[in-house]
Amino acid sequence: MNHRRFGRTNLQVPAITFGGGWVGGVLIHDGEAPAMAALDMAWGGGIDWIDTAADYGKGVSETMIGRWLVGRAAADRPRVSTKFRLDPEAGDLKGQMMKSVEASLDRLGLGKVEVIILHNQIDAEGHRGSRSVDAKLALEMAETMEALREQGLCDWLGMTALGDPAAVASVVDAGRFDVAQVYYNMLNPTAAVPATGAWNTTDFAGLLGRCKTQDMGVMGIRIFAGGHLASDQRHGREIPITVNADDTAEEARTAALWSEYDPAPDAPAQAALRFGLACRDLSTIVVGLGTLDHLSLALAAEAKGALPDEVLARLDQIRQGAAFTA
Repeated sequence: MNHRRFGRTNLQVPAITFGGGWVGGVLIHDGEAPAMAALDMAWGGGIDWIDTAADYGKGVSETMIGRWLVGRAAADRPRVSTKFRLDPEAGDLKGQMMKSVEASLDRLGLGKVEVIILHNQIDAEGHRGSRSVDAKLALEMAETMEALREQGLCDWLGMTALGDPAAVASVVDAGRFDVAQVYYNMLNPTAAVPATGAWNTTDFAGLLGRCKTQDMGVMGIRIFAGGHLASDQRHGREIPITVNADDTAEEARTAALWSEYDPAPDAPAQAALRFGLACRDLSTIVVGLGTLDHLSLALAAEAKGALPDEVLARLDQIRQGAAFTA
């Protein structure tokens, strides 16, 4: 497994991070035996970072990871990042944070994790809901999160770079967070490249360049666009997290892409992952997994490496077309 520098943390992280989330769901939906087998395979394949969250399966993901970690010395286990989500309307934000993080560490069976991430999306001022914060509150939380580091509960602080792109950019530019989770995939690579004039989904306006300026570690998320780039079979857990990225729109964009580019001999999922590997501004790619076969495909894709430059150029040409306005 190749490793890359994780921004100013100066850690070396694997090209692929094991994603413990709801969409892939191998740690959540099928019981303990498949979860343990997946973690064994990932560790054996050189994946030495696991990303999870308190929200994933209402704690099930962290619980499964904790059961797998039991008895493992620090030198013989992956690094872990986890997340907490605030309800800004409920008050006592520091209390919410501490309660969530302490419960996460208890489920994981750890005294600390490498990174703790604010899980809320960041929206424009005046548009904050129970699952989002505005830029001002996000930066206030960065200050509050220092308590986690001071108490030895984590080494580094992270943010989820989703929501209103301008608000997200302002938080990144402030330089208070060490790590960002950034949306990036074949259907929407606007965190790295300009959107076309007809683009009809969230434009992240070169966010990866801003992260690079701040020397942030970057975890690429949604490399399979909620599963659409990996399979034409829907499981009902896709859950769009950007504007106009519901099943209908993403299916249309995926169909437009595959109609012009045949990923063979790669499986579509491998092509999607190798596309992400070509972006050097991603420190690691968080891969959601549903089965052990998915993990085998991901490990094989990482071994093949990034897509060739000529393929990347062809994909860029395809994205210039009107078909991506679905």
